[in-house]
Formats: sequence, C-alpha cells, structure tokens
Amino acid sequence: MTISSNIQAQFFQSLKNSIPPYAALVDEVSEALNVSMDSAYRRIRGEKLLDFEEMRIICQRFNVSPDRFFGMNTNSIQFQGKLNSYREDSFQNWMEDVLAQLNLVNSFSHKHVYFLVKDMPPFHHYYHHALASFKFFFWMKSILYTESLKNEKFAIKDNLYLRYQELTSKILKVYNRVPTSEIWNEESLTTTIRQIEVYHEMGLISNPADTITLYHCLLESLDHLEKMAESGKKSMLGQNPTDESAEYRLFLNEIVLGDNTFMAEIGDTKITYLNHSVLYFVGSTDQKFNESMFLNLENLMKKSTLISGTGEKERKQFFNKLRKKVHAKIAAVEV
Repeated sequence: MTISSNIQAQFFQSLKNSIPPYAALVDEVSEALNVSMDSAYRRIRGEKLLDFEEMRIICQRFNVSPDRFFGMNTNSIQFQGKLNSYREDSFQNWMEDVLAQLNLVNSFSHKHVYFLVKDMPPFHHYYHHALASFKFFFWMKSILYTESLKNEKFAIKDNLYLRYQELTSKILKVYNRVPTSEIWNEESLTTTIRQIEVYHEMGLISNPADTITLYHCLLESLDHLEKMAESGKKSMLGQNPTDESAEYRLFLNEIVLGDNTFMAEIGDTKITYLNHSVLYFVGSTDQKFNESMFLNLENLMKKSTLISGTGEKERKQFFNKLRKKVHAKIAAVEV
C-alpha cells in the first residue's frame, strides 16, 4: 500500500467515530459518492484513491476539514460548529443542534459527558416551564437579537416554553439517559440570578410578581439538583429516578471558575466542545487535544470534592449557600 492509499485508509478509519454505531461507514460512503458498495469498500481500504471532488463530498458529508484527510502533524487543531444566523429561527436551530449532539452521544453504549461549569447547564433550567420561558426569552432577545422580541417584555403568562415544548422534552429525555459529571463552583448560579435581576431592574419583566416567581422556580430547580446529587441519578422534576436514569456526579471546586467547556466520551473517542458567543459551541475530535483536555478535567476532579452520592455535609452546605443567594434577591424585590 502506498503512502497516499495508507493515509486515505486511516482517514476513513477515523470517520467511523463520526457516525452512530448502528450506521455502516460503507453505506454512508456509497450513498454520498453515489457508487456501488464494492467501489465504496475499495475507497475505504485505500485501493482506489479519492479525487478532489470526492474528497470535497466526503468532507462535507462527515462535516470534517480537508486537513484531517491529509493527517498532517501540525500544531493546528480543527473545530466544527455553527454561528448565529440572526434569523427568526436561530433559537429553534440551536435547540435542534443540541438535540442532535445529545442523540449522537446517546447512540453509543459507552458514553459520558463532562461539564466544567461556569453557568448552570441549560438543561437544568428546563425543569420549570416558567424558568425555561425566561431563559428562552433572554437568549433570544439579548444574545441572538431576535427581531420579533426587540420591543417586547417578558411575561410568564405568555408561556414561551409552549413554542419549544416538544424539543425541550426530547432534549431532557435524552439528557437524562447520558451519564454526566459536572464540576461546579459557588459562582455557577450567578449568571442566571443576574439575568433575572437585570431584566427586573430594566423593567423588561412586565410584572414584578413574575420576578419573584422566577426566583422561586430557581429554588425548586436547586432542590431538584440536590436530590439528583444525593441519589447520584438523573430524574425529572418531582419524580424519582427510573431504570433509564443515567449516573449524575457533581463535584465542587472552590478554586477554579469554569468556562462552560464540556467533553463527550463516545465509544473509543472523545469530543471537546468549547463555548463561544455565549450560547454556541465549537467541537473538535483532535485526539491529542482531547487527551490533553481530558487530563485537565481529571486533575480538576481529583482536586474537587465529590458531593453526589456521598459528602452529605459538603453537599448541604453548598446548596444552602446557593439558596441563600436566591433568597437575598427575593427579599430585595419584596422591599
């Protein structure tokens, strides 16, 4: 086998980690290039070299950079991701992408997701319809600049959650099946608290009673998170874990403030997702980069306190501190 054919075979081998385990690489290649199964096998084995047009089609089909095809040993790291389109359906598309990524992770028998938390992960806002509605409204108005919300104020009665109820339910259902480790800090709740506070101060929450309701929803979400941490299992709000509930590990790190990086272990590979533009992420399957990132996460967890399943005293102290912050904001509104 020549150097070129060997590189091509290695390239196709690496693509196996880009598709769910139930899918066949030969079927994907055959369909993408519109060739027979035998021709697809010959290309996968490196017996027939791809031309430039075929390489373009394959890279587009599997959402990979041509740099990955050549496998050059450089210091560059390839990432893939999406950007805000500044259209009315930007948030819908973002939610659909989150669901697609979770479904990909969940399709593997061996899977685990690690969060280095700066803000409370979005999934934990979805347990309450009112809190989810507020976060959706805030993201769309202040982050995605959705034109239809430019002059609007938030009101719980508008129930923005209903517009995305089906997607949200699917996301939570899949999320609850994926084992997760989260590294928190006492500041991990600050962003959501501050968003509610600022909208209240700016008059962007139409009814002050809604502000208090949102804070109480946040308290109930904290109660639920503490319950999941105690059991070490995920569950829906107000429900006990089921046979499908995945492991939930919660770590407390009192030194490092996270940056919303998260990593997914799927099968024999890893994907690192780096946060940008508040809501969006870019992902990389670069092996060296991911091994370095995973080592960093492992070291952080070793230097953190596991407060799920064990560490009852530390767990109660941590959640009580978070509740104290929310109660202080409620008292300020009620004055």
